[in-house]
Amino acid sequence: MIELKHVDKSFGEKRVLKGVSFRVEDGETLALIGGSGSGKSTLLRLMIGLDRPTAGEIWIDGTEITRLAEDELDEVRLSMGMVFQYSALFDSMTVGDNVAFGLREHTDFSEEKIQDIVREKLSLVGLPDAEDMMPGELSGGMKKRVSLARALAFGPSIIFYDEPDSGLDPVMTRKIDDLIVATQEKLGVTSIVVTHDMESACLVANRIAMLYEGEIIAMEKTEDFRRLKDLRVREFLGSFAIE
Repeated sequence: MIELKHVDKSFGEKRVLKGVSFRVEDGETLALIGGSGSGKSTLLRLMIGLDRPTAGEIWIDGTEITRLAEDELDEVRLSMGMVFQYSALFDSMTVGDNVAFGLREHTDFSEEKIQDIVREKLSLVGLPDAEDMMPGELSGGMKKRVSLARALAFGPSIIFYDEPDSGLDPVMTRKIDDLIVATQEKLGVTSIVVTHDMESACLVANRIAMLYEGEIIAMEKTEDFRRLKDLRVREFLGSFAIE
């Protein structure tokens, strides 16, 4: 479903990503962890086509995207959903209009069909009565749920989560983690979750990959990852490391 081959990214003389290669299978959830400045956000931007690598290939469901024209990239992006770190909702639009925005921009669906999709996706994330609310009336956790509903509106096969638990209290963090798992189980989507929260990574992911100074230094099934002896990994894992 997703494969990176020897991906490099430099900004001027600064080499941010160094030969990154990995594969994410259809229906798998991969947690991508690493400290600040390790290259996680840059890698995410490359995978969704918001930036281009300096070298290497990025394959999304059989299409190599790094050399596509923008209109061709837009077609590929229709198979992707993105849940942003700070939700990125339009404050001047209702919740329903936020979820419907992409459908109105990129499809010729009737308004009736769009409204049916909006209600379906809001119900899926546990917000069936929020359609007429404004973003300013929502809690942080509710905004994340609306962001996920918007990401799901096109029926994507891939969902990218950028720090989905950022800014949430521990109770809401676990609810968002449960929602990520439930979405994968119900819809069979392929997911990449960028996070610094090890409890979340261990709960939602089939495998965990760690970026360190622009390189993937470890990538294993979740339980195996927690047993790794690499000191850089164990320092990041903290209490989640298993002897």
